[in-house]
Amino acid sequence: MYAAMRSLLFRLEPEQAHGLSINLMRVAGLVAPIRYILKTWFYVAKKPVRVFGIDFSNPIGLAAGYDKDGLAWRGLASLGFGHIEIGTVTPRPQAGNLGPRLFRLPEENALINRMGFPGRGAEFVTRKLSGSRPPGLVLGVNLGINRDTPLESAVGDYLSLMRKFAPLADYLVINVSSPNTAGLRRLQAKDSLEVLLFHLNSERKILVEEITRQVPLLVKLAPDLLDEELDDALDAITGNEMDGVIATNTTVGRQGIHSSLAKEDGGLSGSPLRDVSTEIVKKIYARTSGDLPIIGAGGVMSAQDAREKMDAGAKLVQVYTGLVYKGPALVMNILKEL
Repeated sequence: MYAAMRSLLFRLEPEQAHGLSINLMRVAGLVAPIRYILKTWFYVAKKPVRVFGIDFSNPIGLAAGYDKDGLAWRGLASLGFGHIEIGTVTPRPQAGNLGPRLFRLPEENALINRMGFPGRGAEFVTRKLSGSRPPGLVLGVNLGINRDTPLESAVGDYLSLMRKFAPLADYLVINVSSPNTAGLRRLQAKDSLEVLLFHLNSERKILVEEITRQVPLLVKLAPDLLDEELDDALDAITGNEMDGVIATNTTVGRQGIHSSLAKEDGGLSGSPLRDVSTEIVKKIYARTSGDLPIIGAGGVMSAQDAREKMDAGAKLVQVYTGLVYKGPALVMNILKEL
C-alpha cells in the first residue's frame, strides 16, 4: 500500500510532502478513533529496554528533524515508536536556510537537507509538549542554537533551552553536529565542548531541586569526526557526566553517491550513511568499554540495519529517512524481526 502512496507523495516537493505527513499525523493525534485504528494496524509487542535510567517500551525511536515543532508526536506515537525526539528546537523562531533545502535521492535511498533549524521556537514547542502523553512513550527534545547566536554565546542558548524543557522531556539532546548551521560543528572540539557541557551539567544539578529528578543529557555527534576528534569529544562527554551519545547526525561526505544531486550542500542521510554511522557506534562502544549508552542513528531501513547498530553497541536505534522510503509500517516490521 505504501509503495503506491509513496509514488504520489514523491510527486510533491520533498518539503511539501513532509508538511503533508506532519499535518496528517497531527490530526491523528487529535482524534482518538484515528489513533486507535493506527495503533491496531501498527501494533507491536513490547520489547522493553532500560537506558539512562528510563524504561523504553521498545528500542526503536524517531530521530529529531521529523517533528521539529512538536506538532505531530501524539499521532506518530501510534506507529509503535518507543521514543520520539522533538526538534531541533532553538530559543527563538527562525526561518532556516533558503529553499530549496531538502532533496530526495531515490536511487540511493537517501536525502540531502540543508534546513538550518527552521522552527517556531522554544515557547511554541513548550506549549505543544504540555498536556497528556500517550501511555509508555518516552519523549526527548533536541536542542540547538539560533543561527545568529555567536558561538561564544552558544552556552546561553543551550542553558535557556535546558531550563525550559527539562520539566517536560524525559531526556535532552545537545546538538552540536548539524552541518547546516554555520560553525556549529566547531562546538564538538574538545575545549569548546568541555566548556559547554560543564555549564550544562552544573545547571542540571541545580534544576534537580526544581523538577525533583536529574534529566538525562545526551550529545549528538557527527559521523565525520576523525579518530582523534572523536576521542576528544568522548573525553569531554564522559568527563562532564553526560548520560549518552547519539551516533550519528547527517554526513557532509558523498562517498559512493552517483546522483546528480550529490553536489548539493547539506547533510546526507539514509542508506549511504548506514555503515559510516555503525562504524562510529563501534568506535564509541570500544573507547568507552560499553559504559556510555549509545543511540544508533543513520541509514536504518530494515530490521537487519537496526540489528547491526545494536550488535555494534547501540542500546536504542532511531529512524528518519527510512520512514520516508519504507513508510509507516517500518517500526512494526523492524520490531517483528528483532
